[in-house]
Amino acid sequence: MKIPVWVKPAIWGVVAGAVVMAITGFSQLGWTTSATAEKLAQERSSAAVVSALVPFCVAKAQLDPDKTVFTKMQAETAWYTRSDMVMKAGWATFGDDKAPDSALARACADKLSVAKAG
Repeated sequence: MKIPVWVKPAIWGVVAGAVVMAITGFSQLGWTTSATAEKLAQERSSAAVVSALVPFCVAKAQLDPDKTVFTKMQAETAWYTRSDMVMKAGWATFGDDKAPDSALARACADKLSVAKAG
């Protein structure tokens, strides 16, 4: 069997086109791998959970019988210290969790500092 002369350039053209299309698809057209899609979904769901729990964290802080922690937290200017105070006070711990959620503590501290300013 004799292969025509034009087949070799055609095969190289197909290979080059596939490489260019893959590069364009992943860089410009928004294609993602399943691992990247899973990571993005996890980040979005975590952000949604945090935003849903912030009002409960703020309510826990405002209803806490130990008002000294709440007062100290509102007087503090450093964001990292405020979130640490929220975690130590237990306002960012929900359900059966043993440890507080740091993302929730940061969001709660931000919300409490905005409530203080407003």
